[in-house]
Amino acid sequence: MKRILITICLFACLVACSSDESQTPEAQDSNFYALTVGNSWEYKNYRYNQNTQTYDDTGVVDAISIISTEVIDGETYYKFRRFTTGNEEQITYCNPNGEHFEYLREFEGNLIWSDGAVKFTNNDYTVRTIDENDWGNILEELTEDTTTLNVEAGTFNCINSERYAILPDGEQSPGLDKFYYADGFGLIYDTSSFVSSDTPVIIRRLDSYNVQ
Repeated sequence: MKRILITICLFACLVACSSDESQTPEAQDSNFYALTVGNSWEYKNYRYNQNTQTYDDTGVVDAISIISTEVIDGETYYKFRRFTTGNEEQITYCNPNGEHFEYLREFEGNLIWSDGAVKFTNNDYTVRTIDENDWGNILEELTEDTTTLNVEAGTFNCINSERYAILPDGEQSPGLDKFYYADGFGLIYDTSSFVSSDTPVIIRRLDSYNVQ
């Protein structure tokens, strides 16, 4: 009888362990872009100093938060609020002071605006056309590289996409912007450049965050 009880207990333990393993983070749905109401991020903007060849803090801060959800054309979007301060000088490539809203959702690894355009993708390596102009077309593509970035908010393992222009003669412009995202945290770092320069004018880094 005692042997039977021991066997039953061992079987129960095995079932419990199997059940626990099925609840590991790997088995749960991923929230790559941290799309959860209440999440917030704060970014600082840095401007390139030609004299020192370093980046100086501009004092411009982008405070971003997810404040609610909203159904648009039958799809649920997350409402992002960006509140920018410190840009009284209206620095080029920094966001203007004040409040701005955008609506985003995730679909099959794509972060999508309410107009259907893709803001970022974490699995599509094809080249996307962002804008078409007489002077050239702006393209973006996800790279296959992963990068460990150290920013004020911490250290993150990131994937990144690159944005560049193809000029009418078919040549790629010197300007190249990069957008780094980390799984479960969202945007970590991005750059803004002139088409004619290979050095970004503005870099923006995650300074702090509150992600559930």
